[in-house]
Amino acid sequence: MTGPVRYQWQDEVLAGPGGAMTDEVGVITGELTLRTTGGPDGKVRFEVQYTDADEWYTLTGSPVAHGDPSGLHAAALRAIRAGGGAEAPAAPA
Repeated sequence: MTGPVRYQWQDEVLAGPGGAMTDEVGVITGELTLRTTGGPDGKVRFEVQYTDADEWYTLTGSPVAHGDPSGLHAAALRAIRAGGGAEAPAAPA
């Protein structure tokens, strides 16, 4: 993420069957960490990693142009728990 971080949430999550889809490496599964950041540009970004790994991957569909970062973080956690190649949640219109 470029520029200063305005808000950030980070939680561990067990991916459901089919895992989470990333731009860099495709689907990842297992014990993951989700980091959601909201910047001063209003964009909400989602990154995932294998828990305790060094590499972070972009959750497909990230960034979201606008929305409530906390609510979007919760929605992304639910999606990853459900699996099925989870992608970044869409911000409400």
